[in-house]
Amino acid sequence: MSKPPFQLQQLDHIVLRVLDMDAMQRFYCEVLGCSEERRQDAIGLVQLRAGTSLIDLVPVDGKLGRMGGAAPGAEGHNMDHLCLSVAGYDEAAILGHLKAHGVRLGELGSRYGAQGEGPSIYLYDPQGNMIELKGPPAI
Repeated sequence: MSKPPFQLQQLDHIVLRVLDMDAMQRFYCEVLGCSEERRQDAIGLVQLRAGTSLIDLVPVDGKLGRMGGAAPGAEGHNMDHLCLSVAGYDEAAILGHLKAHGVRLGELGSRYGAQGEGPSIYLYDPQGNMIELKGPPAI
């Protein structure tokens, strides 16, 4: 088996098809600390900066969103989860912040990721997408 003529470096972006753009943008910016980087209203795209990566939000009823079929719901999602690595991982402080924003939490635990085994927190955005906040590898 031959190797590809390139090497993958990192997650560049993820695209989420959304039902409520305002709620999703508030969550990703106010709760998780993203910032709006670029907006293309003509095609229905808001790009949020998440560290060195982007999280793109596309309304399901917009030009791009309609290409994806049915909207995500209780019986179907557009992805399993996205994982964001976190600098300055302080589990108690993170949990306090998330609870203060009324965020629905999932399981806490140690999980394997791109940097190795380390602590993580599962949580859910307003549309039910699961997010993993991943701390540094255990030493």
